[in-house]
Amino acid sequence: MIPLSVLDLSVVTTGTKPAAALRNSIDLARHVDVSGYVRYWLAEHHNLASVASPAPDLMIGQIAAVTKNIRVGSGGVMLPNHAPLMVAERFKMLEALFPGRIDLGLGRAPGTDGATAYALRSRLDKREGDDFLERLQELILWETRDFPAGHPYHNVVAMPDDSPLPPIWLLGSSDYSSELAAQVGMGFAFADALPRALQTVGLAPGAARHFGDRRGGRRNRRGS
Repeated sequence: MIPLSVLDLSVVTTGTKPAAALRNSIDLARHVDVSGYVRYWLAEHHNLASVASPAPDLMIGQIAAVTKNIRVGSGGVMLPNHAPLMVAERFKMLEALFPGRIDLGLGRAPGTDGATAYALRSRLDKREGDDFLERLQELILWETRDFPAGHPYHNVVAMPDDSPLPPIWLLGSSDYSSELAAQVGMGFAFADALPRALQTVGLAPGAARHFGDRRGGRRNRRGS
């Protein structure tokens, strides 16, 4: 059987209000769990009338609590919208509560329009340009606790400190995230849900070389 998974946006329709869409996501997760699906991922979008959930970490906890076997994760957390410490703390908590069942998928887009992106980030530190790689490095440092002596974060601990971050996946529709995932040994999920006009279809040759044979490379180490 081909492994099947779900990417859920908690879709709002003319007949389904946002609160009902959230409850529908929980019901769907229960159904696919007993049907043998492998993963259930929740997206992060903001200020979209058709999407009810802007907070995948909250939905992950709700869905993991009512399912038994399926892996539950983010598809994904838009890292530029969040302080890396907050992401580390929330997903370490989820891993502590549901060990071995959580995935942390990360994206580098805002998941919204420009005005909403500004509102999300206006109280964060002002980093110039595309700071995804910097934020990703910081997120990993919260896990490894390798901030150098004298760094302002050296004595700060992401709790719970006895639980690891779940497996990290990078999401993308172009070669940037695929090559980065290959280079650092993280999972990669292609953003096939995006409109075709926004995608750069296929992995770049460099990414393909880094990943190697799909049957024995990094992709299978994290499952299908």
